[in-house]
This record gives sequence, C-alpha cells and structure tokens, in this order.
Amino acid sequence: MHHAQLNVVRTSVIDSARLGLGSMEHWYGLPEALFTGQRIQNYPADYNYNNEQDRFREAGRLWAQAAEPGSEQWNKVRDELIALDFTINPTLTIYEASRDLMRERRAIWHEEYTLPQLWDFFTPSRYAHGSYWFDWTTDEEVAWRKNYQLWMTFLNDFKNHGGRVTTGSDAGYIYKIYGFGYIRELELLREAGFNALEVIQSATLNGAEALGLEDEIGSVVPGKKADLIIVDENPLANFKVLYGTGHYKLDENNQPMRTKGIRYTIKDGIIYDAQQLLADVRRLVNEEKQKR
Repeated sequence: MHHAQLNVVRTSVIDSARLGLGSMEHWYGLPEALFTGQRIQNYPADYNYNNEQDRFREAGRLWAQAAEPGSEQWNKVRDELIALDFTINPTLTIYEASRDLMRERRAIWHEEYTLPQLWDFFTPSRYAHGSYWFDWTTDEEVAWRKNYQLWMTFLNDFKNHGGRVTTGSDAGYIYKIYGFGYIRELELLREAGFNALEVIQSATLNGAEALGLEDEIGSVVPGKKADLIIVDENPLANFKVLYGTGHYKLDENNQPMRTKGIRYTIKDGIIYDAQQLLADVRRLVNEEKQKR
C-alpha cells in the first residue's frame, strides 16, 4: 500500500506491518516510524497539504527528523520489519525531479517518447497531482538530496540485514515515463549502495517472493516461467544500456554513437522486436504532436 501522508501519525509502517501488511511503496510512514523526539512531522505554521508545493517541500525535510542511522530506534524498526518479512518497494525514481528538476525536465527521451498530453500534465499546475513546480528553489533541491541520502542509507541497511527490496517506478507523474523510469530505478538502487547483482535480484526474484510466487517465476531455472530481455551489452557493467535511447559513448573511430538498448523481449514465449516497439511509440507520439 501507499500510506496516506495525513494518516501516518496514527498508522506508521511499523503499525501496518504489525497488522499484517506485507509490503509498502514509496516511503510515507517509514521515517515517522523512526521518530524519537516527536510524534508528528514538524510542519510550518502555514502548511497547506492541498498546496502540492507545500506537501512535497516538507516531504523533502522529513528524513532529517527521523532517528539517525545506526541508532537504537533505527535498528529496532529495521529489525522488526525484517522479522515480519516486510517488503519495501521504494520507487526512488518518481521523486527525483525534487532533487534535480532540470535533469528530469530535459531528459533526452521526452522529445520522442513523451506524449504531448502527458507533457501537458507534467507542466507546473496547481490542479494536477505531481506538477508542483510553482517556485521550486535551490534550497528545495538541496533538502531533497539530503532526504535521498538518508532514505537510501535505510534501504541499503535494510537489504544488508536481510530485508526485501523490490523495484517499481510509479511512472506517469513528475516527468517520469513508462519504461524509462523503471531503468532509472535500477540506477538509483546502485546509488543507494546495492551492487549490480543485488539490483537485478530486487528487480526479479524479490518481486516474485513478495507476491508469494517464487516457485513459479522470478529466476531463470528449470521448471519456472520466465519472460526475458535480450541486449547486446552487459547491463551488470552499465544499466544505461537498457534504456530505450541506449547508451551514449564514443565508437572505435572516435565518433559519438548510441547503443541500441534492448533488442528483443520474450513474453509468454513470444519474441518481440524491442526496436520496432520503440519505433511504434515514436510514431504515435509524432502523430499526436502533428494534431496540435
């Protein structure tokens, strides 16, 4: 579940886990479980939850109010969640514009792969969820970078002590589009301290375990079902080769080029040309732009 920000003061992650919840997405309710000197997030006096810039600005200051890494409360919450076989699906990627708005707005895939209707939704607005860039400042971005550091520290510590972390993107909001946001999530888990194999495990077997389907899917072994992706490069060396836009580098002739990304996907035993699928998306986006 996605814990409601307005309700975490009554039901934090540790409360819902004790009640039987098996997994969470995002991080709402997790820092609140780590509070020691307070019960409620320290909101400014003029805070308005319905003003999304207020909402996300203050979210970026939340982890700094939680118990410090390695403290008694930090370790207590971490260990109890692991004992309860709890799963965290952090969706690190979806909040990334909060720490670097320009990077997300100018991502190279937007030009060819983002529908104009979706771009309209991303544009700053007081009425569209996740379009909260009314006046996003340097200080907001710095706070969110520090927020990420603590959030990632917890995820890596949780994983290192046996906790299950899975991957997701929550794309369709905040300058994130489907497919591309998911690959970015793999990169962000690397930033959090996961090694490349741990990232792959989070993206495959851990998800199957969270669903209780690890005997059927989640790893490539005899007797299991498996959808596959085929790529010319080794993603363990560089997750960027999985992007639909490929990886930008120099070729042997000192000329800039892009790798092809995923070449084929195999879904339910059917082989799809991933490059043709990408071409179809580019065509659809172009057709919609021509209608403007």
